[in-house]
Amino acid sequence: MTGMLFPSGDPTADRRAGYAETMAHLGDMDAAIQVLGIALDLSPDWAAGWFRLGEFHDLVGETDVAVEMWRRAEALDPSDPFGAGLRCDLTRAVPVSETMPPAFVELLFDQYASRFESSLVGKLEYCGPEEIMLALDAAGFHNAARALDLGCGTGLLGERLRPFCRWLEGYDLSAGMLGEAEAKGLYDRLGKRDIGALEIVGAPFDLIVAADVFAYLGALERVVAWCAGMLVPGGRFAFTVEQGTEGVTLRESQRFAHGRDYIEDILQEAGFGAIRIADCVVRMDRGAPVASLCVVADLSSTTRDAGEEERAVLLA
Repeated sequence: MTGMLFPSGDPTADRRAGYAETMAHLGDMDAAIQVLGIALDLSPDWAAGWFRLGEFHDLVGETDVAVEMWRRAEALDPSDPFGAGLRCDLTRAVPVSETMPPAFVELLFDQYASRFESSLVGKLEYCGPEEIMLALDAAGFHNAARALDLGCGTGLLGERLRPFCRWLEGYDLSAGMLGEAEAKGLYDRLGKRDIGALEIVGAPFDLIVAADVFAYLGALERVVAWCAGMLVPGGRFAFTVEQGTEGVTLRESQRFAHGRDYIEDILQEAGFGAIRIADCVVRMDRGAPVASLCVVADLSSTTRDAGEEERAVLLA
């Protein structure tokens, strides 16, 4: 981020922030820090400014000062749209975060929406939708009466899934991404939803998919339980995750990785069986393949008969 993208409301402070960005671009970080500090004297409640100042200090190796700046940004805006809390956590020897602020994810993808596909597919060789479709085919999938694309983004998976669905619905947290998806005319219904806080309401689905979404969610117990509650008996759930060694791990990329045993355990606890987990690569990162898992699981035919009370316990 830059100070100019998120103005303070004080034109003088914003001009100084612009000068600071120029100094940073030229490599004069001492000057950038000094000038942005003056801008913050003029606008001390500017969360974006404090976050950027933290980034400047981090770039010169002043981690403790950076954390102080990020903590101040988070205190000024507890919704934490810049991910200050995550940045602080990544300075620990072992990060402890298990979720991301929804405001951070929303802002990230709203900014990214117009260039999402060119960046992800063209530069990062993203192939999550292809991996999911191959896994579904191997699991014997032919078609679905009602399918849901969780974290649908611009509709990359929807493009491949649409011919096999009578009804295709998509949820995403980013209005910008939903706008791109809507322009394609793929979905019967689109909704702006925080997939980490969904409620079990409405007609169930035969298929729920989520391509490269859970890296931005972290702990998956709640969303997996929600999927169990929103699938018909025998319904299918397919998704990709970045592969970690254990549980839920926050990486330097500010994305979460998930362990194979963790994935299998939470699926079983939520009532899924016939769990198929395959190694794959869904994207590149700085020229290196990101080891991932592609998962397909079928819901037990008795899970939805457990009753509303049990499903409520799953979501607690």
